[in-house]
Amino acid sequence: MELHQLAAFLSASILITLAPGPDILYLLATSIAGGKKSGAALSLGLCSGLVFHTFLVAVGVAALIQSSPLLFQLLKYIGAGYLLYLAWCSWIARNSQLALTTAAVEPPGKLYRRGLIMNMVNPKVLIFFLAFLPQFIDPAGASSTLQILLLGFLFGLQACLLFLGISVLSEFIRQKVLSQAGFPRHMAQIQTVILASISLALLCS
Repeated sequence: MELHQLAAFLSASILITLAPGPDILYLLATSIAGGKKSGAALSLGLCSGLVFHTFLVAVGVAALIQSSPLLFQLLKYIGAGYLLYLAWCSWIARNSQLALTTAAVEPPGKLYRRGLIMNMVNPKVLIFFLAFLPQFIDPAGASSTLQILLLGFLFGLQACLLFLGISVLSEFIRQKVLSQAGFPRHMAQIQTVILASISLALLCS
């Protein structure tokens, strides 16, 4: 890949990653609620989901899903249902003793799996990759499959670094608000609203 082509791809990827969206909002809420370690675990899960979608685009599964409205709708409903389930769990937790006395820090493994599944069952991520990655393929270069895999890996890498940076920065906000009365309850409520909003946006798209 030409250097200027690589620079254009990374610039576009960074702008897309930093654009206010559901991943960023949920990552912020999770990092503030549970700290930078929680944010890091979620970040790794979300970015692992990007690797999964990269593989699907590379082997042509994404094109098959895009051409099948029924399959696309099925994946969309599964993804929206999973997000609503997470929203319900956050809503229930807002009044639990754990949520009222601590920041309700969840195990890193659980947060990693949550981030992974959130992206894996979101067909909009898959369709975005199908539309975005091929634009930077060099027809005169190596095989398209290898280029797709490379581009997807680079996109996931820069996203992971940016997400980790956001997790660390969120720690400063957490330290300022952690001692405030009702903080854990409010964070659980915020997470509920974010997850429910993402689910509804997915259903309405």
